[in-house]
Amino acid sequence: MTDKPDVPPIKDPKKQPSRSIGRKSVQVSAQPQELISDRVTLAHAWTAQVITLFPDAFPGLLGESLTGKALKDGIWQLQTTDLRRFGEGKHRNVDDTPAGGGAGMVLRADVLGNAIADTRRRAKGRMPLIYLSPRGMPFTQAMAQQFAAQDGVTLLCGRFEGVDERVLEHFEVMEVSMGDYVLTGGELPAMTLIDACVRLLPGVLGNADSAVEESHSNGLLEHPQYTRPAEWEGRVIPPVLTSGDHKKVAQWRREMSEKLTQDRRPDLWAKKTDE
Repeated sequence: MTDKPDVPPIKDPKKQPSRSIGRKSVQVSAQPQELISDRVTLAHAWTAQVITLFPDAFPGLLGESLTGKALKDGIWQLQTTDLRRFGEGKHRNVDDTPAGGGAGMVLRADVLGNAIADTRRRAKGRMPLIYLSPRGMPFTQAMAQQFAAQDGVTLLCGRFEGVDERVLEHFEVMEVSMGDYVLTGGELPAMTLIDACVRLLPGVLGNADSAVEESHSNGLLEHPQYTRPAEWEGRVIPPVLTSGDHKKVAQWRREMSEKLTQDRRPDLWAKKTDE
């Protein structure tokens, strides 16, 4: 997969050159988007581009807590592309019936192609183009680390029965799945992927060690966690955790991680033991 594949021209680009102002660059577009014509972008922030029929759904929960603070602080930025803007005809249709017959509707190749081309023109550096799809490669913590180490991602959110296969082939799109189940669209998976990446960016988590010790970061599930009160409903915190012996604490946590992984995820344990 190439980071910035060749893209076809869109119907009505009509864009003016961008202006740089310190860390921010302002790009003016002659195409109105929700009555907003100026897009303000941060020059060095990790960027999440999302192509969707529901741009108002973003940032959603990504605007809360640590990811929301990081968004406000400019550690990462969000760019949404409203797929409906590129629709065909009076009603801006974005889909049509499947070739060969069948149930449901499929997102059109021409509509998607124009939306992707417009979005990728604003992509900077290494930003893989990803389609959230139940038939894609399973998303893992290792993938989150890989994407977080790049300049950002461009995410395509499908709807209905999916997207025209020719678009995936033309743009060499990577397909990523959030699990062996089907949702009504790619917006929730897109938010999940963004969250998993953003929390790995420097300065997002209060304690950088949190991302190292949690589940899947080292191929094991995370050990049990405890806090105050020391006793609750007759249950006490394991004495080793309050012993002050850091070596024994580390050993206990490792043993618990291994036991949980063996019991709950034998597939992960098999991979770990094969290393």
